[in-house]
Amino acid sequence: MAELKADPTPWGGRPSRKDNEARFQKLFEEADAMSIQGYLPDGTLVYWNRASERIYGYTAAEALGANLLDLIIPPEMHTQTTAAVRWMFETGKGIPPSRMALKHKDGRRVPVYSSHTIVAVPGQSPVMFCMDADMSALHQAEAELRVAAAAFDSQQGMLITDAAGVILRVNAAFTRATGYAATEAVGQTPRLIHSGRQSPEFYRALWHDLRTAGFWQGEIWNQRKNGEVYADWVTIAAVKDEWGRVTNYVGTQTDMTHRKNAEAKITRLAYFDPLTQLPNRRQMLDRLQRSVAANLRNRSAGALLFIDVDDFQTLNDTLGHDQGDLLLQQIAQRLKRIVRAGDTAARLGGDEFVVLLDDLSPNLTEAADAVKTVGDTILTSLSQVYHLREQEYLGSVSLGVTLFSHQESSVDELLKQADLALFEAKAAGRNTLRFFDLEMQAAITRRATLLNGLREGLRQQQFRLFLQPQVNRDGALVGAEALIRWHCPVRGLVSPADFIPVAEESGLILPLGKWVLDAACALLATWGARPETAHLTLAVNVSARQFRQTDFVDQVLTTLDRYQANPRRLKLELTESLLVDRLDEVIVKMSALKTLGLGLALDDFGTGYSSLSYLRHLPLEQLKIDRSFVRDLPADRDSAAVAQTIIVLGQTMGLCVLAEGVETQAQRDLLASLGCHGFQGYFFGEPMPMDAFQELIRPCSQNEPTSLAC
Repeated sequence: MAELKADPTPWGGRPSRKDNEARFQKLFEEADAMSIQGYLPDGTLVYWNRASERIYGYTAAEALGANLLDLIIPPEMHTQTTAAVRWMFETGKGIPPSRMALKHKDGRRVPVYSSHTIVAVPGQSPVMFCMDADMSALHQAEAELRVAAAAFDSQQGMLITDAAGVILRVNAAFTRATGYAATEAVGQTPRLIHSGRQSPEFYRALWHDLRTAGFWQGEIWNQRKNGEVYADWVTIAAVKDEWGRVTNYVGTQTDMTHRKNAEAKITRLAYFDPLTQLPNRRQMLDRLQRSVAANLRNRSAGALLFIDVDDFQTLNDTLGHDQGDLLLQQIAQRLKRIVRAGDTAARLGGDEFVVLLDDLSPNLTEAADAVKTVGDTILTSLSQVYHLREQEYLGSVSLGVTLFSHQESSVDELLKQADLALFEAKAAGRNTLRFFDLEMQAAITRRATLLNGLREGLRQQQFRLFLQPQVNRDGALVGAEALIRWHCPVRGLVSPADFIPVAEESGLILPLGKWVLDAACALLATWGARPETAHLTLAVNVSARQFRQTDFVDQVLTTLDRYQANPRRLKLELTESLLVDRLDEVIVKMSALKTLGLGLALDDFGTGYSSLSYLRHLPLEQLKIDRSFVRDLPADRDSAAVAQTIIVLGQTMGLCVLAEGVETQAQRDLLASLGCHGFQGYFFGEPMPMDAFQELIRPCSQNEPTSLAC
């Protein structure tokens, strides 16, 4: 076989030296990936190829003749570069190749792999050739790899699988989240951490998205090695080669446990009462709206029960708010045990609760019976003894109920109806249940109209002061009780029994009470200027709400001073409800009023919270026997016994006793025989205008009586 030999002249013929130089010149010039530069011993540039122009930004015309240090060497490398160049020219050897970052024309750094050689031609100065390979792409790739490595070791769990889904690699965060070490996970599939909560259809849809779109993300319930199920936010991306074939899948996992817990906490704060853990007003209104819509759609009935704790404010004031909170928590626990799974027990706020009953019979009579049964159960359960730490407390509640069915009703209407029914339950004596009806609505409408009229009456000064005589045992006039009357242009003379309760509930009793006090002091000033009336006393009723004003004593003093009225002739009548709580504050105020010279009487004695334990501490001058104990005298022995007890009590404590509601001679005589000091009632005169009262006044002794009504 013939021996194969390389053709020594591949370009045709033996090349001349000039040809070789031209070829190498062309090779150097067109070496696109290699910057080739030539430098003299003093650093002057004598050669600069096209790749140098691209890599460093200088054209050959700009670079040739420049100095190496000024051209591409960063300032921080000048000293070591000068030393290296000197060494290479002295030894004729190049320094070892290395990676370095040289300077571009625009100032940025260019990563290169640089090698050097000294070329010496006889008769010519030696030249140092620098050959710099552009490493920018590699540098970028390395940076990306570092970022990828850092990302892989981030706080997110990550796993990489092959195209078949077999795990190739997991990071430390995956191990922390799942409990599986890399050695346990590699070689397995992601089914290793499946919890079983997602159906096979879920995973089929996931793989369909991966195969068609190359991407999937969503929430998956996974399971840790210890069996704990937790929520993961998972992102899966397919990695494809240049031919579009899937080579790997990369999955990231973000543990949603803390977020889920935070969301649950936010939800509880937004929709649940923090004290009782019952649904709050916001959630209850939402459920009520949906219940109304469902009942309208299904033609079934529902019910809304308003629950209010009886005397809750008294409990708070006497035992403290901590005990009140314990009571509310125990009420909530009892309600949870009573209501059905589909019903709602909620706390509106304060001491108000609501129970929403769904899916009742479309027959309203049957529905009402069912609601009555639930309501009675609630009343019974919530009236049992409560254990408030070391103290037992027997409480009760009142219920207002409204039914709703397939007739369209707004949430606001239902709330108002249940509230009105609750109002009726309270008025009926508490610890009871009342249903809303149209008559109740009419009564509330009348009340609202009356309230508006009261406000207008105050603005238009439609109120008048009437007087009812008070006499002593001898029948002599000793004073009068001032009673407010309302002359409404539309309604005529409105009974105090109609408008006083409304004024109390609305707060209008405060301006009304102030008006009465003002009118009474003006009248006392007039009486004080006339000898025949200077000895008369004037009694004014003071509501508990009015008395509890912090500046009430100052109000009385200011009004007396304004009219220059004699405080010894003014008597304030207080009700026993004032004495239920904050008794110490009440006594301080009463003592201040007595110091001013005013007389103090306890009105309607025997009908409220009478207790000798506090009565003996009060700076009173008079007890008034309520008309309910006088009405059936002298025939009713029990009433007579009560009246006698009150009179004896008054005598024992040094108090004057006056009987109200005396309408007959027989009543007057019996009370007088029992020792009653004074009388008031229709037998002596009905409430009358001041002009009519003036006619009753007769000249009398100028000596002041020793007691207000004796």
